[in-house]
Amino acid sequence: MIDLPVVPAVTEVKRKPDWLRVKLPVGKEYAQVRSLVDTHKLHTICESGNCPNMGECWGAGTATFMILGNICTRSCSFCAVATGRPLAVDVDEPNRIADSVRLMGVKHCVITSVDRDDLKDGGSIIWAETLQAIRRESPITTLETLIPDFKGQWDNLYRVLEERPEVVSHNMETVKRLTKQVRIQAKYDRSLEALKRISEFGLRTKTGIMLGLGETEEDIFEAMDDLVANGVHILTLGQYLQPTRNHHPVIDWIHPDTFAMYKEAGLAKGLKYVESGPLVRSSYHAEKHLFPIEGIA
Repeated sequence: MIDLPVVPAVTEVKRKPDWLRVKLPVGKEYAQVRSLVDTHKLHTICESGNCPNMGECWGAGTATFMILGNICTRSCSFCAVATGRPLAVDVDEPNRIADSVRLMGVKHCVITSVDRDDLKDGGSIIWAETLQAIRRESPITTLETLIPDFKGQWDNLYRVLEERPEVVSHNMETVKRLTKQVRIQAKYDRSLEALKRISEFGLRTKTGIMLGLGETEEDIFEAMDDLVANGVHILTLGQYLQPTRNHHPVIDWIHPDTFAMYKEAGLAKGLKYVESGPLVRSSYHAEKHLFPIEGIA
């Protein structure tokens, strides 16, 4: 097993502000999705990532599916997903995901995965087969893929891009100055290169950054400039929430007014869409990111 980096606990745990309160998941639609996820033995980032919007999204009959297991080969200091040695690839997973998408009647399906640095193909074959299976079973469903960086093995990236999902996302997660601390096995420039290649492939290109990890306003503006320069169209900004005391501490609670300011700044710098707020996560309101972009089919 790979141990998470031990981050010294803060001497005083900051109380969550009122604007981070969410409703408990309830309702018939939520129960239906819960049942499907359990029956088909699906992994969702909603659960593995402790997403604060699970009640809202599942209550609306949607979920973000996580493929290639629920154990990641990387040990990022912010992430709640288990880290260690993954199980063998489940070759039937693409069919099970596609069946569930069809049963749920999903109109816009978001797929993500753990990092599978243990595999020569980085998991890209299962990625491609999953997209193919969903299109076969639910041809009118639009697709969004939240992909890893494939360690810079660009042939694996292109295997996914060739399926032409409507949106392709790869998260920067944090600013350049904090990348080595927050994303232990990732590289800021490698992530930018992945986003550039996605954009140059002619696809809607999206990324996300968490706030509250110790970044400054100047750090955020630098990141926005880098994203625009590398062809990114869509940016999500949300408040980082510490999963456990062994994970990176929350340094700041970012006020909704500050999120609103960052949204306006990002649009002014040339981003086409900015989803910015304390509870925003990568796939939050993902269906809104299908707006027309010049040069994108």
